[in-house]
Amino acid sequence: MKEKRLGEVMHSVGGGGPAALPKDLLPRALSSGVLAAVALAATWVGDVFFTALVLSIGLIMSWEWSRIVKGGAIDTALVVHGAVVGVAVVLAGIGKPYWGVGLMLVGSALVALVAARPRASMSALGVLYVGLPAISLVWLRGGDAHGAAAILFIFAIVWTTDIFAYVCGRMIGGPKLWPALSPRKTWAGTLGGVLFAALAGAALATLLGTAAPVWLAGVAIGLSIVAQIGDFAESALKRAYSVKDASSLIPGHGGFMDRMDGVVTAATAAALLALVRGAQTPGYSLLYWS
Repeated sequence: MKEKRLGEVMHSVGGGGPAALPKDLLPRALSSGVLAAVALAATWVGDVFFTALVLSIGLIMSWEWSRIVKGGAIDTALVVHGAVVGVAVVLAGIGKPYWGVGLMLVGSALVALVAARPRASMSALGVLYVGLPAISLVWLRGGDAHGAAAILFIFAIVWTTDIFAYVCGRMIGGPKLWPALSPRKTWAGTLGGVLFAALAGAALATLLGTAAPVWLAGVAIGLSIVAQIGDFAESALKRAYSVKDASSLIPGHGGFMDRMDGVVTAATAAALLALVRGAQTPGYSLLYWS
């Protein structure tokens, strides 16, 4: 009897100990490791490989968006969606990102015209959701000599946020942030993710030699918050259409949209910041204060 009561107390305080860990933790960790290795390798090797990776993921995410909003059928709207994203990414890859953005706007309007009602507007929104961050990533990577470092910075902040939001949420627990939308997320996890992202930003400033740890810590805080907003936005989309995962392509994670939700918003925000501060040298403008 005492052992049973002790077990109940331990479960309530510590979340159930090792038995409470998610059953898919191992495949999630392995999938994350493989994806991170591929992303880092493509970023390091060069623009062409990185653009090819972004293009591939962009096409997959275009299909996943269509799957969520309209089901799995391949229709005219999906074909147009994928074609527009593909061409826009290529334009960004050859140094014409503004043409790519223009194509995204035209393509979004075209998808709205050919998509079946009543979900035409959501189909059109998917073009921008996938295309704008894809263009942002390719533009930042190839914009100047600091492009690779800028991409690694974005990845580091989003991944740090994800990891420590999960760890702090499970270790600390406490009040839920938005139970109706994401019942597992807590205030402790959210704030923990932001805090450790700030520390990661300051640490990266030292590693990169930017001499601006306060600047990068501040940028990291902003990107961390934006990344978590992206997480909530994707959760809201799936709940609106009663879909659990964008797809089942990544073991333990679901689809690429489920894995890239934070990168989508963080990359777009980082590109906007770089655009405002100095469009001719986007990587430098993102990472350096002066």
